[in-house]
Amino acid sequence: MSHWIAAPLVLPLCVGALQLLLERHGPRVQRGVGLLAVAALLAINLHLLQLADGAGSLSYLVGNWPAEFGIALTLDRLSAALLCLCALLALICLLYASAGGDRGGAHFHALFQFQLLGLNGAFLTGDLFNLFVWFEVLLIASYGLLLHGAPRATLKAGMHYVVLNLVGSALFLVALALLFGVLGTLNMAHMATRIAELPASDVRLVHTAGWMLIVVFALKAAILPLSLWLPATYSQAPAAIAALFAIMTKVGVYAILRTQSLLFGSGSEGLQGFAGTLLASAGAIAVVVAGLGALAASTLKRLCAYLVLGSAASLVMLFALNQVQATAAALLYLLHSTLAAALLFLLADLCARARGSAGDSLRLTAAMAWPQRLGVLCFLAMMLLAALPPWSGFLAKLAMLQALLAVPGQGGLAAALLLGGALNLLALMRAFSHLCWNRPEGEVRQTVEIRRREWGAVYALLALLVLLSVAVAPTARFGETTARAIHAATDSIPILLAPPEKARPEIAK
Repeated sequence: MSHWIAAPLVLPLCVGALQLLLERHGPRVQRGVGLLAVAALLAINLHLLQLADGAGSLSYLVGNWPAEFGIALTLDRLSAALLCLCALLALICLLYASAGGDRGGAHFHALFQFQLLGLNGAFLTGDLFNLFVWFEVLLIASYGLLLHGAPRATLKAGMHYVVLNLVGSALFLVALALLFGVLGTLNMAHMATRIAELPASDVRLVHTAGWMLIVVFALKAAILPLSLWLPATYSQAPAAIAALFAIMTKVGVYAILRTQSLLFGSGSEGLQGFAGTLLASAGAIAVVVAGLGALAASTLKRLCAYLVLGSAASLVMLFALNQVQATAAALLYLLHSTLAAALLFLLADLCARARGSAGDSLRLTAAMAWPQRLGVLCFLAMMLLAALPPWSGFLAKLAMLQALLAVPGQGGLAAALLLGGALNLLALMRAFSHLCWNRPEGEVRQTVEIRRREWGAVYALLALLVLLSVAVAPTARFGETTARAIHAATDSIPILLAPPEKARPEIAK
């Protein structure tokens, strides 16, 4: 049992507590500690990725208590890859915020670490109750970060976000109570074995609890009709936080994938493919609606928020098919879309500052400072989000279409994906034309300086996307291996159910 599996939880927890004590020393010390901590977290997560790639699935029992009673952490290729993506994105976002965006509140750095704690916990947890706990940690930390130096509009959006998520939390608890009453455990590996042996009289209760879980996870992933909170919330968040939030909707998508593959997979008689058709249909509708929302967006941040909504819906649609090829393509698109959305959020903030009072509104009303540099960066970012060749997004979308067409009767889903992509392309072309192409003549007085750290964060995200496009072949192979392991999740259940390690005997004198 490797203790490194617990490190992504212990490190941000301890550093977050330390950041509270360092507030009296000013932001400079907090920035240094935060950047070092996130860099160390990235190194740890890369080590865990190496471990998972070699061992497949690993389980860690906190306190060496049996999994049925204690806290179990589960590491596999998927969770390790998402941990690395989260740490990498967090490092770039913190670098951007350290240029001055962290001065809006005293607790920014502590909340940032607790946000990482919630994300890492959600990716690593092996039982549903602790998934609920990590959802609550995420809710508290994200609400604090959302209100960081917030105007009145952000307070309103944040209230909607909190209220909806609290309703989801209450529903989550009811679902957990039903599942525990029927199965006697909330450890997902134990639940998978007991669902497979579930008597016919209890199937309806598990169905009911499963529907509740679908609603909760769809709310977290912002799937229609539970997505109305996302555009307003993400568009009002500070730039660095909005960029980090690009991965937060993926937590709901990740939860859907885990429950659909492990709890309601091939081993669950009477529950196989539970809610798959509904999720695929809801995802297809959400893709088209998100494209229409992006086309009607009045600001660049709101446009990016709708693109995040559409990417999450595309992932849910592919994961709901429960096919290896579809899951592999969706995993590649998950990496690409998360980084590309974060890049556009940061660029939206730079464009807003470069246009003065006009902000990031999509109107032909203001000239732009740094027009050449920002124009080129916006063009590249919009090409990435539109999934145009030669970027990895194009190859991911192509693989997604091939996976959809390979499944009989799924031509409607493929058409929805194409239509959503076309709407996104039109929306991005319109935004680029308004911001960078048809600019009014005149000079903009540069009242706000863009610092090197902010430019550096943008360049770092762009470099990562270029690297992902260059290394798309090995990334796709890793995604296919991961997808096969996900859909053969029942094979790893004996590893996850392994008893705790016995205490080492005393060495004889």
